[in-house]
Amino acid sequence: MLVGKRDLTGEQRVRKQDRGNPLVALSTLNRLELGLPESATSDRYKRIAADSDAMDRLLVDLFLESYRKPPQEIWLDLDATDDPLHGQQEERFFHGYYRCYCYLPLYIFSGEHLLCARLRTADKDASSGSVDELQRIVGQIRARWPKTRIIIRADSGFCRDAIMAWCETNDVGYVLGLARNKRLQRALGKEMEAARLACERTGEAARCFRDFRYRTRKSWSCERRVIGKAEYLPGKANPRFVVTSLSSNEADAQSLYEERYCARGEMENRIKEQQLGLFADRTSSATLRANQLRLYFSSFAYVLLHGLRRLGLTGTAFAKAQSTTIRLKLLKIGARLRLTARKVWLSFSEAYPYASDIAQILANLKQHPAWSPPR
Repeated sequence: MLVGKRDLTGEQRVRKQDRGNPLVALSTLNRLELGLPESATSDRYKRIAADSDAMDRLLVDLFLESYRKPPQEIWLDLDATDDPLHGQQEERFFHGYYRCYCYLPLYIFSGEHLLCARLRTADKDASSGSVDELQRIVGQIRARWPKTRIIIRADSGFCRDAIMAWCETNDVGYVLGLARNKRLQRALGKEMEAARLACERTGEAARCFRDFRYRTRKSWSCERRVIGKAEYLPGKANPRFVVTSLSSNEADAQSLYEERYCARGEMENRIKEQQLGLFADRTSSATLRANQLRLYFSSFAYVLLHGLRRLGLTGTAFAKAQSTTIRLKLLKIGARLRLTARKVWLSFSEAYPYASDIAQILANLKQHPAWSPPR
């Protein structure tokens, strides 16, 4: 009914054995997972195939269409996570950090908007393929928003010269975590000592910052701005470093670390929301291609629920609800379905505790009719 299908009971399906089944069967989904776009038209059993390029573009298009006018600045957050395997699957590799056989999907978010979910094998670096994805996404964004400033943000797993050099060449800002080493720790020595003395004096965590220029001996192509956070916790030193293309006029050392870099932690909540609440880890098919399609299913489920949250849940108790809560309290509920010649009746229980919220959600959604952005 939601996608406009008129035969809600499936009684008008062509094949007799399919009548009474309004939705596709598992075998149809299986053919979709295994079908290849280049051979779908001639394959007897796999005549449907997924267009992965179109789905990648759609994720970015939906993000662009969520704005009535171009923003002045957007941040793209990149991160990788583990997706444990279910058996002897294609491209099966052990990951030393996560201590399991897994895939290593790459996610790119802008705030709560999902722009990329790319399934990768675990034998690669966390940043593998990031430049290609950024080139595609940034190009699509700038085709619509040529004046919007774009800044990427990620942890030290993405602090690679290839990414930073690409950003510098293409006028994209970056704020990236930088893994500490002995040279960096020596550069932060005075600030660490000051933080240690303050911590011992007060008994509470203390931190100082240093803003300096730094270049690795071999891996970096040029000198870059680095922010050092000299933090001392009771009984423990906790130095951290960030490399950035932003100037000191745009953000001083402390605000750049605390307000801009640390904000990337919110992206991890979005990944958990998709992995735990929308089954992004159900990648149990035999092939990597099929599992990528399953990740697309989960990704678009997230996009739909985020759209509902953004447009429909404003002013209700679910305005900040996560996907699991939305599914269990607003979608996964009992109702009576009755079909007549002219109408479809959905009857909910009078005891349903969120009836007033449902009414508010419907009213909110009616204020946002479908629209087409200017081309």
